[in-house]
Amino acid sequence: MKTFTAWCNSHLRKAGTSIENIEDDFRNGLKLMLLLEVISGETLPKPDRGKMRFHKIANVNKALDFIASKGVKLVSIGAEEIVDGNLKMTLGMIWTIILRFAIQDISVEEMTAKEGLLLWCQRKTAPYKNVNVQNFHLSFKDGLAFCALIHRHRPDLIDYSKLSKDNPLENLNTAFDVAEKYLDIPRMLDPDDLINTPKPDERAIMTYVSCYYHAFQGAQQAETAANRICKVLKVNQENERLMEEYERLASDLLEWIRRTMPWLNSRQSDSTLAGVQKKLEEYRTYRRKHKPPRVEQKAKLETNFNTLQTKLRLSNRPAYMPTEGKMVSDITNSWKGLEHAEKAFEEWLLAETMRLERLEHLAQKFKHKADTHEDWTKGKEEMLQSQDFRNCKLNELKALKKKHEAFESDLAAHQDRVEQIAAIAQELNTLEYHDCASVNARCQRICDQWDRLGALTQRRRQGLDEAERILEKIDLLHLEFAKRAAPFNNWLDGAREDLVDMFIVHTMEEIQGLIQAHDQFKATLGEADKEFNVIIGLVRDAEAIVKQEQVPGGLVNPYTTLSADLISRKWSEVRALVPQRDQTLANELRKQQNNEMLRRQFAEKANAVGPWIERQMDAVTAIGMGISGSLEEQLHRLKEYEQAVYAYKPSIEELEKIHQAVQESMIFENRYTHYTMETLRVGWEQLLTSINRNINEVENQILTRDSKGITQEQLTEFRSSFNHFDKNRTGRLAPEEFKSCLVSLGYSIGKDKQGDMDFQRILAVVDPNASGYVQFDAFLDFMTRESTDTDTAEQVIDSFRILASDRPYILPDELRRELPPDQAEYCIQRMPPYKGPNAIPGALDYMSFSTALYGESDL
Repeated sequence: MKTFTAWCNSHLRKAGTSIENIEDDFRNGLKLMLLLEVISGETLPKPDRGKMRFHKIANVNKALDFIASKGVKLVSIGAEEIVDGNLKMTLGMIWTIILRFAIQDISVEEMTAKEGLLLWCQRKTAPYKNVNVQNFHLSFKDGLAFCALIHRHRPDLIDYSKLSKDNPLENLNTAFDVAEKYLDIPRMLDPDDLINTPKPDERAIMTYVSCYYHAFQGAQQAETAANRICKVLKVNQENERLMEEYERLASDLLEWIRRTMPWLNSRQSDSTLAGVQKKLEEYRTYRRKHKPPRVEQKAKLETNFNTLQTKLRLSNRPAYMPTEGKMVSDITNSWKGLEHAEKAFEEWLLAETMRLERLEHLAQKFKHKADTHEDWTKGKEEMLQSQDFRNCKLNELKALKKKHEAFESDLAAHQDRVEQIAAIAQELNTLEYHDCASVNARCQRICDQWDRLGALTQRRRQGLDEAERILEKIDLLHLEFAKRAAPFNNWLDGAREDLVDMFIVHTMEEIQGLIQAHDQFKATLGEADKEFNVIIGLVRDAEAIVKQEQVPGGLVNPYTTLSADLISRKWSEVRALVPQRDQTLANELRKQQNNEMLRRQFAEKANAVGPWIERQMDAVTAIGMGISGSLEEQLHRLKEYEQAVYAYKPSIEELEKIHQAVQESMIFENRYTHYTMETLRVGWEQLLTSINRNINEVENQILTRDSKGITQEQLTEFRSSFNHFDKNRTGRLAPEEFKSCLVSLGYSIGKDKQGDMDFQRILAVVDPNASGYVQFDAFLDFMTRESTDTDTAEQVIDSFRILASDRPYILPDELRRELPPDQAEYCIQRMPPYKGPNAIPGALDYMSFSTALYGESDL
């Protein structure tokens, strides 16, 4: 009550009056109306001068109506209670008046009056030891908080260093005496009451402290200046943090690309199929596990860069230029190089797989043909070198000659097989087979032996021709057998070799061709069976004649080494090989049918995934153009698309599994789709990147809109005009399109030389890098910049000048007194020494510091 009485008298004395008893002196309403006129500066209705109860009630009601007109709700306070001297109601009314006219207008950082007043006390007393203002009761009991408030604004009135927390009564009396004598603030509080009361009255202390606030209101200009400086410094510190984060992310990503490129560019292998397949699996692991986090890192890097540039524009700072080699374009180029190396590496792996598979097949084929040929040549050199014909009878000699002729025919038939062996060896050399040395050595042995066989054959022929002049008679029956048996034997050998011949196919057409050829071969077996029966019949006839005529040695056919048993055995082998060949071809047909199923599975899935990605990309692009809906709606739809895309990821993973099965089955082409796994991977990554980029752009547009204070209608108009001239939907305008867009929005650009100069200055603002195009965010920033309230270097200099009492320099202690500790130290560390006239030790140059805030960063 004492505090409220003193507060009322501090204002009533301006009207030459005062009150003695707050319970009685306001009952007639006259001094209450006078008090309201003094503190509001307004004139209330003329009071009723009568002394009757209803006159008093009328006057009090006029006062209460005036309070209500100021937006104050008077709960349960009526004129009758005031007139009747109700102390509780009277004090409640006075507290309401104090709140409305002494405290409510106190605003610090948009807080409520009480919170704002408390924050003001905390800031002003922060540098003082033994002061910790947390409330309006216990925090003020020792008097140091009151003394600190006075010393902060008038250090000449109190020597704070001599005060002690152990002398609360002395502290309180010092503060109250100084405030009353020098600041015209009456003693509203009793020091003894404050010290002896466990929890002093919060309202009384708030009332008294509000008088301090109003007494020092002249210092608010300095606080406003300090707040502006804090705001600017926070912006600069946040921008520097974003720059450092960008540099770190860029360095990490570029270093990863640098480490990965040598592996992708390597073409070293151990020349084995297993080795190359291991490399292919390593590449798949890289695509599945190692690269996706880097794709996200690249998207985050671009998002951070765009956000930083937007914040720099909004805070009127110059654009951020990363260190050399770490531009977004540098990262994009390195990323493109990585993707190009990936594609080339995968193509090499697949080509190397096909090459090594071909080599393995050729090596097996070479071994098989070489084994067959070497089996045939066993004993041939000894036979050709034999002189057995010199002691033969005539018929034996002719038989030897015919036998030799058959051998020559057989030798000629083998010429093609030797050439095939040499051709396979040559192809293995051309394809760089890893064991070419042994292949070449064996091929050379076969060729050398072939030359010897040719020479020995010629020499034996000459010997037979020499003896032929003596020996004339022939055995027609054996001769006929030899004539028929030799070609049939060759046919059997060829058929047997064809039936066990190794093959490799990649398509249904190829295996069907082999099956058709085999069916055609089987169709000839009937004629072959007839020939077999004829040949065996010749032997049976010869055996019958020998048995009938008792011809010595007649069972030996002098014209051929072939026998009926050999022909019969080979014929049986051929007929047994036919169903085996049927089974081999059937197995390969099932394999190719399975490959065809994999092709169709991949194509079916790819033909669904590919268009889906394209549709999503088109939809995201359309949203990014801002064709319809507010920015919040666009952002919501983009995030819905983002969720849908991540929900669709299992389809991509399923397609990857099918693609792996396709590659493991050595399938290298697919006529059922034009999509490849590589194109779908790139499309998927581009879709994710596009969504992230568009979300970032819309968020930056919201940031621009809100910070600039433009309406949704203005933003819609800007976007509509921009899209109208963006004919190709590229998200950017050429200079002439940009000029037309400005004109359509009412921006005047003359067609004379001056107009051209004005337009070039505008272009330098919206396209600082001279890229030849204007992006929408730069266009939006330009259209809203002139109508917004942005801080400038000049404003910051003016703020520092206020703190420095109009001096051209400022002292560290002043900065520590007016700014929060971290920002004060930030300024002290970065401000250069002041070197102008009248400089004193420790003086700092706040002007060059403020200018540097809006110049190039040192980062």
